[in-house]
Amino acid sequence: MPTRSPVPALTGRGLLRTVLTRGAVGRLLLGWAAVGALALAAPLLAAPLPSPALALVLAAIVAVIVIAAGGVVQQAEALARRLGDPYGTLVLTLSIVVIEVVLIAAVMLGPGEHAVIARDSVMAVSMIIMNLVLGLCLLVGGLRHGSLAVHRVGTSAYLVMLVALAALAFALPATLGEGGSYGPAQALVIAGLTVALYALFLWRQMGAQAAEFQEVTVPTVGVRAGREAEPGDGAATAALREILAVYRGELLARSALLIAMVLPIVLLSHDMAGLLDDGLARLGAPVALGGVLIAMIVFTPESLTAVRAAVNGEMQRVVNLCHGALVSTLALTIPTVLVIGLVTGTPVMLAESPTNLLLLGVTLAVSAISASAPRTTAVHGAVHLLLFGVYALMLFS
Repeated sequence: MPTRSPVPALTGRGLLRTVLTRGAVGRLLLGWAAVGALALAAPLLAAPLPSPALALVLAAIVAVIVIAAGGVVQQAEALARRLGDPYGTLVLTLSIVVIEVVLIAAVMLGPGEHAVIARDSVMAVSMIIMNLVLGLCLLVGGLRHGSLAVHRVGTSAYLVMLVALAALAFALPATLGEGGSYGPAQALVIAGLTVALYALFLWRQMGAQAAEFQEVTVPTVGVRAGREAEPGDGAATAALREILAVYRGELLARSALLIAMVLPIVLLSHDMAGLLDDGLARLGAPVALGGVLIAMIVFTPESLTAVRAAVNGEMQRVVNLCHGALVSTLALTIPTVLVIGLVTGTPVMLAESPTNLLLLGVTLAVSAISASAPRTTAVHGAVHLLLFGVYALMLFS
């Protein structure tokens, strides 16, 4: 259960020094300085750049976005530590999804044809999170701690959400829609149903079922090993209210700083989209590589957070970060992209290839089998890493 932190609430200058650290201010200034520099250089960027200059500018923009995204995640992590699971992890995953939606929308609405950018980005997110990051966490956690338990009820809730949402996103458009895309009425219905399901999931996750998304309790004498915590009776919600009352100033300050760091990412992503499209075209790279790059930019900071949690033996936090991030991506990114497509008249093709659907199905099946076991081990992680290797091979085939 989330408990009140023993550290007293900060006020005044102490609060500012804690929130506005040198690193946080540096990331904030770097992001807005990059926005200003690109605004001044707009006339130069309007003309085609030589390939070396294009690569340099694109690398600089991506670097700034990654640094700014790291600042967003840093503030979200601080909020997560203060709020406790599952509330804190939810703040972190939703912050990441906002960045992802911004980047995808920028590419969609940029020059050129990008009907499949949402599909490629979300598929890349699925493979990176569920195979690369989760596999690495299970491997590291298993090697360091032997075996670790997750709360099977909460994990199964994530997995049933993933199976349903992945089918709506990638499989159904091939049979229900035309040309791999939903029709306007179909898109509205699917988006509405998806958001409604996610809202119900969040309501239960943050309320009656909150305890099912927390670390498995250490068994006491006479209790069967691996027994999971029972759902709470509202104590988690009461604790959250207490935290909000005590640390209101810090939570508001960190939230404001988080938003201030997200805005440069929004503005920089517009310039990145056009340059990225030009760069990939010159290289003759696979179209899906753009989606992979977006996924890597967005989820690298959160991936590091998940690996740190695995090193500390917090396997349920790993599940909350990985599974929760993908549930949020499928439940929020896909509906948002569908709505953007309808409003702007931009085509959105979501239907995946049979090969990718097979790989995604195997990934979810392996995840379900791993979650059903009393303990997870390094072997489970190795299997997930194998599947990511196959995805990388398919990407360049």
